[in-house]
Amino acid sequence: MSDFSNRVNEISISGIREVFEAAGEDAINLGLGQPDFAAPEHAQEAAASAITAGKADGYTQNSGMESLREAIVDKYAQDQNLSITPENTIATAGGSEALHIFFQAHVNPGDEVLVPDPGFVSYAALTKLAGGTPVPVPLRDDLTLSPQAVESAISPDTVAFVLNSPGNPTGAVSSQADIEAFAAIAESHDLVCLSDEVYEYTVFDGSFHSPTEFTELENVVVINSTSKLFSMTGWRLGWVLASTDRIEKMLRVHQYAQACAAAPSQYAAEAALRGSRDIVNEMTTTFQTRRDMVVSRLREIGMEVPTPKGAFYCMPVVPDGFVDACIDRGVIIVPGEAFGAEGAGSARISYATDTGQLTTALDIMADAYEAVT
Repeated sequence: MSDFSNRVNEISISGIREVFEAAGEDAINLGLGQPDFAAPEHAQEAAASAITAGKADGYTQNSGMESLREAIVDKYAQDQNLSITPENTIATAGGSEALHIFFQAHVNPGDEVLVPDPGFVSYAALTKLAGGTPVPVPLRDDLTLSPQAVESAISPDTVAFVLNSPGNPTGAVSSQADIEAFAAIAESHDLVCLSDEVYEYTVFDGSFHSPTEFTELENVVVINSTSKLFSMTGWRLGWVLASTDRIEKMLRVHQYAQACAAAPSQYAAEAALRGSRDIVNEMTTTFQTRRDMVVSRLREIGMEVPTPKGAFYCMPVVPDGFVDACIDRGVIIVPGEAFGAEGAGSARISYATDTGQLTTALDIMADAYEAVT
């Protein structure tokens, strides 16, 4: 049997998946980053109509249907006042593929990519798969990424840095001043700012800002997806937004790895982008109510919890043994070290589940906390 590549040997199964596999069938899952809402009806109907009419049986353009990419263009004109064209975007198989083609197109062996720590698990792994070296950048006490910390970590080998606001696993939202500073860093150091904006619509306090508002598109690559914007995780439809020269290079990877995103999902995404955003408002209001409930109760239990301003996660400081005690009692949460060394001593809790289950889970967490303190 032949050996495996060094690239694949340098990564392992996500710590999130390891926790899921260790849990019982009846466990309350607070480890899943998935909204508990149905996809918009108009998106479902658009996909069903396309299938029935025979429009979704074949390949689309590698970069995605023109009409979908026009809907993405209009989204950015409306939300960020950004003037782009369909040639600035590729429809991908979820935000995950968008991340993959970014790293494959921009990272050479020996290159460094600055990643938030704790941060989403894919950033470091995909950097390694591209032959690069992820360089962790610790977060502030409020779990936001500091522009000063990013700038201090830049070396001659740095080619890119990752920004994720609202953040996973933290729920932190970067201020406008910080976003402007990140845009300036990318421009002044001739680096790419990879801005992962999949939680863009889920902001409770303050407002969302993208570095595309403050610098030329040449300096920023944006990742987004219908998964968290419209509760369509299973549809696997995301996109990457960038300058046309970067798009052309990423398209080379995409066409060989994926050919095109699934046609039914493209029709659904177009409808979601062009249709009513009532579900966005409903999800944000619901998640904010749950956020307030979870943070308040965790503090009553005795934990230190930075207040998340967006997404649907919180990341309390937890005592030794707490995560295992919760899992043993049937509540799945994810140890903070799954997201980087700086996450040790904390845990990610997702409140993307109904209030009844959250209430039960919090009672169990109180018992687990008492057992280990």
